[in-house]
Amino acid sequence: MDKSSALEYINQMFPTEASLSGVEPLMQKIHSEIRRVDAGILAAVRQQSNSGTKAKEDLAAATGAVEELMYKIREIKSKAEQSEMMVQEICRDIKKLDFAKKHVTTTITALHRLTMLVSAVEQLQIMASKRQYKEAAAQLEAVNQLCSHFEAYRDVPKITELREKFKNIRKILKSHVFSDFSGLGTGKETEETNLLQQLSDACLVVDALEPSVREELVNNFCSRELTSYEQIFDGAELAKLDKTERRYAWIKRRMRTNEEIWKIFPPSWHVPYRLCIQFCKKTRKQLEEILDNLKEKPDVGTLLLALQRTLEFEDELAEKFGGGTRSRENGSEIEEIGENTSQSVSDIRKKYEKKLAAHQGSGTEEKDENKDLSAPGAGFNFRGIISSSFEIHLTVYIELEEKTLMENLEKLIQEETWDIEEGSQNNVLGSSMQLFLIIKRSLKRCSALTKNQTLFNLFKVFQRILKAYATKLFARLPRGGTGIVAAATGMDGQIKTSDRDERVICYIVNSAEYCHKTSGELAESVSKIIETQLAEGVDMSEVQDEFSAVITKALVTLVHGLESKFDAEMAAMTRVPWGTLESVGDQSEYVNGINMILTSSIPVLGSLLSPVYFQFFLDKLASSLGPRFYANIFKCKHISETGAQQMLLDTQAVKTILLDIPSLGRQTTGAASYSKFVSREMSKAEALLKVILSPFDSVADTYRALLPEGTPMEFQRILELKGLKKADQQSVLDDFNKHGPGITQPSIMPSVVPAAAPVIPSPASIGLVASREDVLTRAAALGRGAATTGFKRFLALTEAAKDRKDGPFRKLFNP
Repeated sequence: MDKSSALEYINQMFPTEASLSGVEPLMQKIHSEIRRVDAGILAAVRQQSNSGTKAKEDLAAATGAVEELMYKIREIKSKAEQSEMMVQEICRDIKKLDFAKKHVTTTITALHRLTMLVSAVEQLQIMASKRQYKEAAAQLEAVNQLCSHFEAYRDVPKITELREKFKNIRKILKSHVFSDFSGLGTGKETEETNLLQQLSDACLVVDALEPSVREELVNNFCSRELTSYEQIFDGAELAKLDKTERRYAWIKRRMRTNEEIWKIFPPSWHVPYRLCIQFCKKTRKQLEEILDNLKEKPDVGTLLLALQRTLEFEDELAEKFGGGTRSRENGSEIEEIGENTSQSVSDIRKKYEKKLAAHQGSGTEEKDENKDLSAPGAGFNFRGIISSSFEIHLTVYIELEEKTLMENLEKLIQEETWDIEEGSQNNVLGSSMQLFLIIKRSLKRCSALTKNQTLFNLFKVFQRILKAYATKLFARLPRGGTGIVAAATGMDGQIKTSDRDERVICYIVNSAEYCHKTSGELAESVSKIIETQLAEGVDMSEVQDEFSAVITKALVTLVHGLESKFDAEMAAMTRVPWGTLESVGDQSEYVNGINMILTSSIPVLGSLLSPVYFQFFLDKLASSLGPRFYANIFKCKHISETGAQQMLLDTQAVKTILLDIPSLGRQTTGAASYSKFVSREMSKAEALLKVILSPFDSVADTYRALLPEGTPMEFQRILELKGLKKADQQSVLDDFNKHGPGITQPSIMPSVVPAAAPVIPSPASIGLVASREDVLTRAAALGRGAATTGFKRFLALTEAAKDRKDGPFRKLFNP
């Protein structure tokens, strides 16, 4: 406690004077507590002193025990060394005796084996002289094993002598076996009943000899069997391509006839298999000579028949001996070419599940085949060993296929009605689908024969055929008028299209799109079928570019044809007496004509074209019709204020008609971007009419503000449209040229003017335009009819139109 705390404690204990009587008892209690604590401290100190002494004694005892243990360990180690020395002394004589025993045992064993080897060699010599092949085979095995024990004694004269003798015996056995096998197949086996058994025993001897002896024997046998084949089919009568099938019939008959006789050969020798390999190699060589020596091109039918029989024979050998694999998915890959893309999700899922199951099944079969092919001599690929010799001579086949495809194409074009059947969903010409069906059949035929260079050459033919079809589609598109009459009437290059022509153009677009897609699928299928090294060259991009060009040309032709329908309406627009109109009425007749043309054509086009191409068509139409309408204004004669107001109303009506085209065609996918495009194009015509409506003193400023990209020639034409005389034009032109051709800022033109109070410029502001904003404000006001003599009539019409909820005149003032 600090001092203040002690004082507080005392004051708390003795708050009054009377309580001081308890001081003595408290002091006694404190003293007794002090004594108790001192006694505890003293006891703890004594206990600690006693513990330290005991710890020192325990440490000294442990150190002594460790020293005693180390002494005992050293003593045990010395005794162990003494024991080891004693054991070595005892066993020294025993080890010598053990080595002596081992050497004596080895010598006895070697002498015993030498005796056995000498005896076995002598017995083998007797068996070889008597052609006892079965016993000799077993004896050969025994001698071979005995000889292996004397590899370390090659330098011993006796061993060398025995090895030479054994080598000579093996040569004798080999010569006897080869001599006996030379009579096989000559008819001796029918005369001598035990010859086949003897040859079967001889095979045991061959197995006991070196592997090279077996190879030599089998090769000699196969060559001897095929000698008659070479003699028969090397002759002038049978050395022909049309006799190819007889070659395979010969070897099949030979194998079937001698099946029982050839059972003398062990199965591990694979004699029929080796015979077929040599037969295929010899046949390939002979067929190559026949094909190379042909003076003229081979007959396609004969060539393909020979190739077909060769492929069938190779398949039979591959199935019989398990060599080579052939793709099993070629048919499914080809069948998928040109399939309808409007499949349901479940159909697509089922198709790919089926593919996956087939792939897993083929993987299991490949594993099983690999197990079977692990046998010695198996695994040779029979497929292609003979048929590949036909590859370089199949040019005539490709030429025939190309000729046939081209004839079919011409026939399809001649029979094409350029219409589709009722109920068809894809709106594709029948010739397109029929052409790809013909191509698929051709691909099937070729892929069944070869998958090498010939298939690649056929793919090149497909490219040429599809390009030719694209040319046919291109040629069917309507063309503009040509010749002297067309040039004289101003129709040179213009395209006239009827309603049927428009449908045909849509069918051509859809057919070209179908061909573009299906040609890509064709290339993908061919790349999966063809050999890997040729797959990189399989590409249909050039063909697809051709069909893309047809689509673009067709859509542009469609736009031009529709434009030509507007010629009468555009001409009618220029014939309207814009300079003498007395009042502004509803939209003009030529606007109704434009609306009728679009109403009759657009729904049909929208139902036939896909959204992508319909959007492209709309963009092209808007980019063509907008500038044409703008240019047509310049073709008019004098335009009065009332005429300009009426034309502005017509412009807004045409703009509304164009904006309604996507909904008219029932395709509103890209309507937003199209609307912006139409508004931008038609706003130029609106701006031009606002310039015409402006007063003479501010027409130059208004023109520069609303049409900054305008030219002096256009400005002069505007002055003529306003009715300004030649003499009065010069001052306005000088003012225009002095201030420059235009304002170098992007034009901002309100496409729809809101119905607000007219802004009438004061006389002091005429010719004193301080800024571009003032010009734009005045131009907008003039566009509404302000500061004109016809303004009262114009307001009367607008007041009458307020009660109407629709109509093109009402839409002009809607924001």
